[in-house]
Amino acid sequence: MPHYTELEVTTNFSFLHSASHAEEIAKTAAALNLSAIAVTDRNTLAGIVRAHRAAKEAGIKLVVGARLDLQDAPSLLSFPTDRDAYARLSQLITLGRRRAPKGECEIYLEDVFAHSGGQLFISLPPDAASEDYAAHLHRLREMFGRDIWLAARCRYNGDDAARLWELAQLSVKTNVPMVATNDVRMHVPDRKPLMDAITCIREHCTIDQAGFRLAANAERHVKPPEEIARLFRRHPEAVMRTMEIADRCRFSLDDLRYEYPDDEAPPGTTSQEELTRLTWEGAEGRYPDGLPEKVRKQIIYELKLIGELNYAPYFLTVHDIVRYARSQGILCQGRGSAANSAVCYCLGITAIDPARIDLLFERFVSAERNEPPDIDVDFEHERREEVIQYIYEKYGRERAGLAATVIHYRTRMAVREVGKVMGLSEDTIATLVATVWGWRTEGVKSKHIREAGLDPDDKRLSLAIRLARELTGFPRHLSQHVGGFVITRGPLSDLVPIANAAMEDRTTIEWDKDDLDTLGILKIDVLGLGMLSCIRKGFDLLERHYGRKIDLATVPAEDPTVYDMLCQADSVGVFQVESRAQMTMLPRLKPRNFYDLVIEVAIVRPGPIQGDMVHPYLRRRNGEEEVDFPSEELRNVLGKTYGIPLFQEQAMKIAIIAGGFTPSEADQLRRAMATFRHTGTIHTFKEKLINGMVANGYEADFAERCFNQIRGFGDYGFPESHAASFALLVYVSSWLKKHYPDVFAAAILNSQPMGFYAPAQLVRDAREHGVEIRPADVNFSDWDNTLEADGDGYRSLRLGFRQIKGFPENDAIALTDARDRPYRDPADIQKRARLSDAALERLAKADAYGSMRLGRRDALWAVRALPPAPLPLFEDGEHRNDPNVSLPAMAIGEEVTYDYANLRLSLKTHPLALLREELTAARVAQNERLAHTTDGTRVTVAGIALVRQRPGTASGVIFITLEDETAVANIVVWPKTFERYRQVVMGARLIRVTGKLQREGIVVHVIADHLEDLTHRLHALGGPDFELATRRKSADSAYENNLARADEVKNPLPGSRRSTARKMFPSRDFH
Repeated sequence: MPHYTELEVTTNFSFLHSASHAEEIAKTAAALNLSAIAVTDRNTLAGIVRAHRAAKEAGIKLVVGARLDLQDAPSLLSFPTDRDAYARLSQLITLGRRRAPKGECEIYLEDVFAHSGGQLFISLPPDAASEDYAAHLHRLREMFGRDIWLAARCRYNGDDAARLWELAQLSVKTNVPMVATNDVRMHVPDRKPLMDAITCIREHCTIDQAGFRLAANAERHVKPPEEIARLFRRHPEAVMRTMEIADRCRFSLDDLRYEYPDDEAPPGTTSQEELTRLTWEGAEGRYPDGLPEKVRKQIIYELKLIGELNYAPYFLTVHDIVRYARSQGILCQGRGSAANSAVCYCLGITAIDPARIDLLFERFVSAERNEPPDIDVDFEHERREEVIQYIYEKYGRERAGLAATVIHYRTRMAVREVGKVMGLSEDTIATLVATVWGWRTEGVKSKHIREAGLDPDDKRLSLAIRLARELTGFPRHLSQHVGGFVITRGPLSDLVPIANAAMEDRTTIEWDKDDLDTLGILKIDVLGLGMLSCIRKGFDLLERHYGRKIDLATVPAEDPTVYDMLCQADSVGVFQVESRAQMTMLPRLKPRNFYDLVIEVAIVRPGPIQGDMVHPYLRRRNGEEEVDFPSEELRNVLGKTYGIPLFQEQAMKIAIIAGGFTPSEADQLRRAMATFRHTGTIHTFKEKLINGMVANGYEADFAERCFNQIRGFGDYGFPESHAASFALLVYVSSWLKKHYPDVFAAAILNSQPMGFYAPAQLVRDAREHGVEIRPADVNFSDWDNTLEADGDGYRSLRLGFRQIKGFPENDAIALTDARDRPYRDPADIQKRARLSDAALERLAKADAYGSMRLGRRDALWAVRALPPAPLPLFEDGEHRNDPNVSLPAMAIGEEVTYDYANLRLSLKTHPLALLREELTAARVAQNERLAHTTDGTRVTVAGIALVRQRPGTASGVIFITLEDETAVANIVVWPKTFERYRQVVMGARLIRVTGKLQREGIVVHVIADHLEDLTHRLHALGGPDFELATRRKSADSAYENNLARADEVKNPLPGSRRSTARKMFPSRDFH
């Protein structure tokens, strides 16, 4: 049987050059009995870790390599033979990436010569070999000696025998041996249609225009050694040389030895000694009245384990970053499993007192797990960049870089791209995309296509849908991680290539967090949290307007009125508990202390829900079910949660105490749960847990239920430590909202984009709490929303210029800097602030000239009548005086539509108030009446859709929040109803709903059985000022600005970009 190693393999991490994942290629190569497989992606090592992991799982050797596409010479395949050679290859790619814009690489042949030590090269010949190429091969032979080969491929175009003979002659002439390759682009021939579609995407053409840009056949797939031997039967030595090259490439990614920097230890001391000193020093500050014995023992245990695993430099680095942030007045807080650490608490990294909660350090660090700890630290999202630049300045870009994030094709993008390739019309593509819920990857279904008025059996359309389904999940490009830093002792580029990020002053590495975990490389997460920015701004406003100076540690604790507010689900804007699910849970859980908030944060998660823990917990908490414990040992574990495991730490402790697991084995169980769908190890743990519990005297039925509950934590269980970190911010934001709603509203509006809601809902909530909201005005507003004192009571909130569509901050600064006295008219602003006509018109559209007694239409007329700004020499010369013109008043519907289009909200009235008369005639109730309606009553309500969500734990149920002028209504749409009214749910802005009212305490829902799209009634409010051609779309878009940030249909991911341009203000809140 012949032996063969495929040395030229392109995976889909050579973006738009391959139609297969590395995992597919590795499995196929192993199944076909190849001796080894190389991965040679183009100018990148981005996919090499995935290939490494896949090759291990498939049981086949991986040859690490890269294809170098040069600027001044034919391409080369490069294979490092050892660790030092790999470092040179990584440095070479870094050089090419750093000198080019993001996504590009600029490498020259001289660069290769300078980094060639220890590497083997294969030259890829052009289609027609020439004398120039022969001279090039001679030069490569001179530079690389015996480490250069000539690639020979079969092209399947009828002249392969002649082509191979020609290359063999060239090989003899240049003394460069020939080696067989197959230029693999896919794992099986069936991927050829997808390969063609990908080629068209890359070439920006349709399939009908592609012509010779497409491969003529489907032969670029992984082939068995027998087939390669047949193809090269006249050149068997070319096949044998693949084994020679593979045997010489001894390097594996397992050889990488990551060394964490040890910069923080003073000269003459070790990192462990410095960590020990800082920990005990911090403990004295944390516990001025004496260190509890429990905490002292925990510190000793943690320091010992940290020393054994040599993680002290990592802890010192995080401590230094937190120290810097606090020295600059930047709010920060560690969270996640790191909050299980007493050492992190003493270092000031986390804020959770280990004396108050039950720690499980193995959830954070485990000797057996052989996995680095992961410390997440949240910083104010508006000041996180200062921390990032501090890290770059301290370690240099040669030693620090942000991890990558792989951006994949989701269903919507795949449909768009493949639709263009297949020549579908823009309307057809838009219709197909509109059938997809958010960013889900479930594909486009034939039923939904038919409902949208298209024929799913059309050959071209059905092929487009199939190819889009195959493309979904492919990597599209690399982006930067939100804050995961990799820092090294030596040059970072020895470990992984570094590239320029799209953002200025940022560099990223080519591997993502999963790659780093695979190789055991430590990362520090420097994350941005909007609520920390909001709280810091709130504290500043509180001190400025009320003379009260507080911080996170001095907010009055356990305030009953704060818990009263939360029990009423009055939590719009409050951190973590503002979602629909959390608002439904708050009145049922009725939190009365801080630990209740910890549970509230953790319980509305897929883990407890899937583990069927929520309802038993609530019944026991409310005294509706007896609380019992199978043993006293488990009472100590589950006592605080009424015998129900709600946290990952509890699930692990059950395994330790009742099942006889060691702490490390319990953590292995947790990790096995997280991957039980992909690996077979779960059954081993199940047997071990149940047998261990039975051996310890527990009933088999109880042991089975414990296992099923623990399994619910698999992917989504919440650590108690993490929940406690978040609960602190829940309480602080709730305290601000309860006692200073004016401060809270201004702070959260000034911290946008963040959170669950759009500005319209935040402003409405502030008004309901007694805060007067004043419009943006050229004579009173600043860039930020500000507070204005008016005697007793809350301060009034003045909307800032940041709320105005497209009005830049530098224009706002110019306007306020020149405002040493009130502006008289738009001409005065133009003269003193030197604002452009476009900026003045934006202010007019936002109705910001009220203090000049100019309405929106009058202001627009006045701005458009302004003469061009005079040159400085003539500023005081004559001015044209236009005659006064009497303009008709703008209808209130037009005013409101303009408000939503330009400010995201309206202070004048709600659109539904303008439609109330006709809604009442149609027997549509106001939403506020639902609170006083009997359970089971059939009702009809209507409102603007704020939020549409379909949680993964809700079995396909849709939750919609509708807003009218009086209140919001919570709508439940069962899957069958959703299928019947899918287009209404996904496309309507104004919806009328009929259904049965369901009540549980103060929690009220309407179970919908009929939905109707009334969006056309919004169009009638737009008025004649909207151009006829765009009126419908503009009216839709104006009220779309009222969508909450959490709406899954239009804004599927927080922070994600809108995919289509809108004529009427694509709100920055939704990007």
